[in-house]
Amino acid sequence: MATGKPPRLRRTLLQKLIYALLVLGVWGLIFVVAFFAVFAVDLPDTSQLYDTRRQPSISYLDRSGGLLAVRGSQAAATVKLESLPDYVPKAFIAIEDRWYYWHFGFNPWGIARSQYYNMTRKGEGGPLRGGSTITQQLARNLFLTPNQNYRRKAQELILAVWLEAKFSKKQILELYLNRVYFGAGAYGIEAASQRYFGKPAARLSLGESALLAGLMKGPSRYSPVASTDRAARRATIVLDEMVQSGFITPAERAEAIRVRVRVNPVLANQRAQYFTDWVDNQVRTLVGEPAEDLVVETTLDLPLQASAEQAVLRGVSAAVGQGVEQGALVSLDGEGRIRAYVGGTNYVQTQFDRATMARRQAGSAFKPFVYLTAMEAGRTPDTPVVDEPLKIGNWEPRNYTGAFLGPITIRVALAQSVNTVAARLTEELGASNVASTARRLGITSDIQQDPSMALGAVEVSPLEMAQAYAPFANGGVYAKGYGIERIRTATGRVLYDRGVDRGPRLGVISQPALSYMVSMMRGVVTSGTGTRANVAGYDLAGKTGTTSDYKDAWFVGYTGGFVTAVWVGKDDNKPMRRVTGGGAPAGIWRDYMTAALPRLKVQPIPGGELPAAEGESPIDQILAGEDPGAPIETPPSEFDEPQPPPPPTARQRERPRGDPVF
Repeated sequence: MATGKPPRLRRTLLQKLIYALLVLGVWGLIFVVAFFAVFAVDLPDTSQLYDTRRQPSISYLDRSGGLLAVRGSQAAATVKLESLPDYVPKAFIAIEDRWYYWHFGFNPWGIARSQYYNMTRKGEGGPLRGGSTITQQLARNLFLTPNQNYRRKAQELILAVWLEAKFSKKQILELYLNRVYFGAGAYGIEAASQRYFGKPAARLSLGESALLAGLMKGPSRYSPVASTDRAARRATIVLDEMVQSGFITPAERAEAIRVRVRVNPVLANQRAQYFTDWVDNQVRTLVGEPAEDLVVETTLDLPLQASAEQAVLRGVSAAVGQGVEQGALVSLDGEGRIRAYVGGTNYVQTQFDRATMARRQAGSAFKPFVYLTAMEAGRTPDTPVVDEPLKIGNWEPRNYTGAFLGPITIRVALAQSVNTVAARLTEELGASNVASTARRLGITSDIQQDPSMALGAVEVSPLEMAQAYAPFANGGVYAKGYGIERIRTATGRVLYDRGVDRGPRLGVISQPALSYMVSMMRGVVTSGTGTRANVAGYDLAGKTGTTSDYKDAWFVGYTGGFVTAVWVGKDDNKPMRRVTGGGAPAGIWRDYMTAALPRLKVQPIPGGELPAAEGESPIDQILAGEDPGAPIETPPSEFDEPQPPPPPTARQRERPRGDPVF
């Protein structure tokens, strides 16, 4: 009888396959349990699925109630999928998730492709690719943060599966279209349609639908407002994908491309974005973080703002050959209300605000504070002075032309921006007294009290210069620049009112110093370095400013109760090519004021009257086109801007850097 082990049964191929599947199933189950144990413990609460939490919107109005901008989220009613043209959801499916109707919340092939991309580009920087389906994107928008990491992706997948189990494909797509972010503060297809095209989503065209679907890749990068060409190319790709998916025909694609998509003109032509940024930062300081939609009534005047933006753009463009790259302009009235505010030539290209954030040397635009200090100390416009070589310690101020005029009056010294006289007066009066005068009028930046301060070696902003010149324009009263009049809720409850908080007006220039200064600064415009800024028939005064290295050029001028400061230069603080305050800045000022003055109810400059000969007032002479303040000792026209200055002498080329001359 044979003994031994029983024969071993050999598994068939089918049995081996079943066994392998069972093992894989067990390990798969273990993996799924472990996966949920690790990533599901801190999943967000899904009970708030239908809550539409959003950042409250803030609508900014100009002084007449015109809409400047809307910041924050725009509220919009939820739309039903059946109310939309069928090509609207198809555009999103074609570009975002072609297999939407075939997967259960995630696309394994899409995830594999994204992982391969991420691994092959490890260390190169840039965002990770997620391969997210529409359901995953909805999960992220509803419950998760936009942080790109593997834990968030895992939780996104879990929530996507939960959504697919709980809702139909139609419900998920409807939720997605109503909750996704489209940029410009618009959440949901209805808000986006209203914001970008000024129409309800039910009336979207095929081209408009493709453009909105294209925004999903990056709302700011593919914005039809900021990046028109890029948005158009992206929309074309969406249309191509719709053709490949069989959602539209090639003929429909061609027709959609042929019909031009027009962006809502309110959004496309939004002005005053630098100003809106500036006041937006102040809203939370004044009323705290908004809990409901707000309306901010500002001081800005949209027609003046449009003229200001156009003038700055034209002026900078015309002076590009001289190295001018940027400009800024601030206008305010005698009360300090900012009526126009330009922080740069193109907000889309750069959001750096040169109206308040930049600090640039004032050049000779600082000299009125020197001469006001002199007037208050007993000098008059006719006080004799001498323009001659001067040395203060190791510093030797020189004039723009390199020449000296000899015996002149203070009136001529200011009109022709004579450096030696301003420097000598500052030395005699005391730099601390001049600095005190500048601060009293509205300069808030630090003032270095060295000798070169007299010539404007002080870094200031255009807003500071405008508010510091305001007392010359309004009868001698301090006028701090401001942009917000009132803040209220959308239901009308007033949260802030400047009229209630406004204190008593503070006089900062008295007579006769005020009338002396106005008279002398009129001469700058009528016969001095600022003649290019003159607008016939109006009572105007002001001062040019240029630094010796031509890094900064200014013109700050005013009429009765209205001041405008203009600056041009380069953001990298490199020199321009002999650009003076009497050139490009004065030209921008005149361009803008020519459009602004007829709109303003301007009066002659208050407090600027001087005794007139033969019963005729100086104002009457000015409005008649004459120059009542021009003294007989005015130098010949070779010293007047904007005529081209002579080439620098050897001594001028040796000037220390940063010495303001004009």
